[in-house]
Amino acid sequence: MKIQAFDISRAASATTIVFDALRQAIIKGDLKEGEHLRQDEIARAFNVSRIPVREALLKLEQHGLVRTQRYKGAVVSGLSLDEASEIFDFRALLEPEVIRHAVPRMTQTVLEEARTFCEAFARDENPMNWGDLNRRFHSTLYEASGLSFHMEVLNNALDRVEPYLRAQLLLSDGMDRANREHRGILEACAAGDGERAAELTRAHIQGARNSLQRRWQG
Repeated sequence: MKIQAFDISRAASATTIVFDALRQAIIKGDLKEGEHLRQDEIARAFNVSRIPVREALLKLEQHGLVRTQRYKGAVVSGLSLDEASEIFDFRALLEPEVIRHAVPRMTQTVLEEARTFCEAFARDENPMNWGDLNRRFHSTLYEASGLSFHMEVLNNALDRVEPYLRAQLLLSDGMDRANREHRGILEACAAGDGERAAELTRAHIQGARNSLQRRWQG
């Protein structure tokens, strides 16, 4: 089982640390869809009892990243095409509203930080880094909104689809298109045009969904 483990027997919140480590392993694809998450094995890896592991797995199940199967226990969840499409459609409703709210509140520091991630995403040749850089670019812009509940819901949705987003970016034109669209969104934000930023964000998400659907359907 491929996760980054370490001794947390003295940690204040073992459940949180186990949850964060497993969550990262799932969204990065180190733990694959359908892979069993054995409590004893995880507990040994982190040098903790099964209690925080069980609590972490329950929290992951609540986030939709893990499901419990009879006789098998916890396994990494996958998505059907319909489920993935539903999440993308939800994002296409939520994210434009968040960025519209954020644009008037964006400082030059926020814009510069987002530009740094935008440029790093465009330069990076390692597909394993694309998902994180893509997310950090968008999140930097969205967090200026101050809409903490929206961000919590959005982050849960992104956790579910991040492995599929990485697959979509690997398509022949995925990175080129994403780079163009990122620059357009950033330019609209810098110009203070919240409506334009929202429009481009919606198109960006819908384009990724359509590209993934074509790949999924062969």
